[in-house]
Amino acid sequence: MKKTILSTAIILSISLSSCKDQKSTGTNIETKEEKSMEISNKEKVVALLKSIETGAQEPAGYINPEKYIQHNLGVADGLAGFGALLQQLPPNSAKVNTIRAFEEGDYVFTQTEYNFFGPKIGFDIFRFENGKIVEHWDNLQETPAKANPSGHTMIDGTTEIKDLDKTSENKALVKNFVEDILVNGKMEKLASYFDGDNYIQHNPNIPDLLSGLGATLEALANQGIFLKFDKIHRVLGEGNFVLVVSEGHFGKDHNSFYDLFRVENGKIAEHWDVIEPIAAKETWKNNNGKF
Repeated sequence: MKKTILSTAIILSISLSSCKDQKSTGTNIETKEEKSMEISNKEKVVALLKSIETGAQEPAGYINPEKYIQHNLGVADGLAGFGALLQQLPPNSAKVNTIRAFEEGDYVFTQTEYNFFGPKIGFDIFRFENGKIVEHWDNLQETPAKANPSGHTMIDGTTEIKDLDKTSENKALVKNFVEDILVNGKMEKLASYFDGDNYIQHNPNIPDLLSGLGATLEALANQGIFLKFDKIHRVLGEGNFVLVVSEGHFGKDHNSFYDLFRVENGKIAEHWDVIEPIAAKETWKNNNGKF
């Protein structure tokens, strides 16, 4: 499998060259390429992620080989960086199970359960141009050994996407919540974003209910540990799900926060997140920045 995965970039470049040569001759290569482009960007991303596990070669063709901007700070830019990362994987070790996938405009964002240098939960964001992936961001966190105080994992819960006509409305609601509460600390507005005490929580350390969130934050504050969001970088949504990408501090650590919210009847009903410390700049393998 390792050899198969590592050959993907080479095979891709050969395939692309072959396509250019044969397109002008009227062979069926063009037809196959056009057929492959009929699938949605969301399907392309799910297939690409799964290929990390299976070694399938075709999904690499969904990446633009001439432009692939990488924001994972531990991976070098371009397809070469992606290939070098795969080379480091122990043979047959990778597992990829995408739980949720969403699409907004040129962006696809996913929540995935990985075994990737150990078990992890991750959010990935891909940007497309002309049907090809040209940019990637992610956030990864080690999978906890046990469920949170309410018995939830970081990935369980509903996956149904609905209320597509309310995407913009739900994005505005969630962005306002993060700005008011997590960035600006306007705790007097907290209750207005929720349906009473109803709130399902998937953070590994926080129980359900709005009161559970408040009690956890208070307990941390009593220990001198504070959660502070400094800036929102991106808000993406599809229907009742909204992902907010932010940076800030949890205690003394400078972190990247990916928070996925489910909205129901105009109120925040459920929350998943991944928190990743931002690596020191001298360790970065690309200069694109985390965000």
